[in-house]
Amino acid sequence: MSDPSHLVRIADVSRELGLSPTRVRQLTDRGLIPSTRTAGGHRLFDLSAVREALARRELSRADARPPIESPTWSHRLTLLGLAEHEVWRRVADDLELDTTSPAGRIMAYAFQEMLNNAIDHSESETATISWWTDAGQWSFEIADEGVGTYTNLRTGLALDSDFEAVQELSKGKRTTDPTRHTGKGIFFTSKAVDLFRLTSAGLRWTVDNLRGDVALGSTPVTAGTTVSCRIDPQTERVLADVFRQFTEDHAFVRTRPLVKLFAIGTDFVSRSEARRLLDGLDQDFEAVDVDFAGVTDVGQGFVDELLRVWPRAHPGKTVHPLNMNPAVDFMVRRGLRRADEA
Repeated sequence: MSDPSHLVRIADVSRELGLSPTRVRQLTDRGLIPSTRTAGGHRLFDLSAVREALARRELSRADARPPIESPTWSHRLTLLGLAEHEVWRRVADDLELDTTSPAGRIMAYAFQEMLNNAIDHSESETATISWWTDAGQWSFEIADEGVGTYTNLRTGLALDSDFEAVQELSKGKRTTDPTRHTGKGIFFTSKAVDLFRLTSAGLRWTVDNLRGDVALGSTPVTAGTTVSCRIDPQTERVLADVFRQFTEDHAFVRTRPLVKLFAIGTDFVSRSEARRLLDGLDQDFEAVDVDFAGVTDVGQGFVDELLRVWPRAHPGKTVHPLNMNPAVDFMVRRGLRRADEA
């Protein structure tokens, strides 16, 4: 191994490669990637050596991406009258999935929620459901030919653009049919699986929970909606813990919008950006965790609106900034002091 100062722990390798900690342990135990141990028995890794080892064995970062080979299970189903729990039972039986494991419980929830969305909202006659399963990952894809998730939400909520529809989905509790749906399915699914991707109307929204990252990109696919989810079958993530992050006494009261989804670029200087970020959250949530991951700097007006003006206008609501770089942290701390002095 190289200079000990360059060694990192398993969590760092997991984030860098987009593999679950369990998968990293498996590769290490099989001798496929090198590691050493501290006196206390903790694994340490040289990322350069890990990458070289993976490249030599053709495992590279492609190991973390959804498979491109033919699916293990694939069927085109008529949505009218379809019951999502019956389809899940068929999938689980045909693929012999361990439905009692953490991965099984998460995928049962994610698959049924996403299929239910297609049944109730897509206005598509059919959907193609595909599954890929192997020792390293389980993943599914549901593709319909309907109106499109972003278009449906934009129209139903009278939003100005499909881009704003992505923003609303990232908040949670946003639905065009509140009498039948809570709007929590997509939100919690995107938090529970290793990788979540929703493609519709030329936009591709990706949530990577292993790397702790979110991306929004363009795609030539404009018809219908394709949603895909992936998880390590050996994951140690527990579905109840995912719910617990955003609930109190079983009520969905906390949300975590990612700041960089709410504007093009990573500089935020205006009060209007803060107002747009917080729009609608006062009606549904007691606490708002504002994630500044990827944001380079913020302006005084943005911070003041976020930390002083909005909480004062909504008594009992709290805002908690997370994942700040030193510059953003400085501005936020300065804003908090001013809020306390006001």
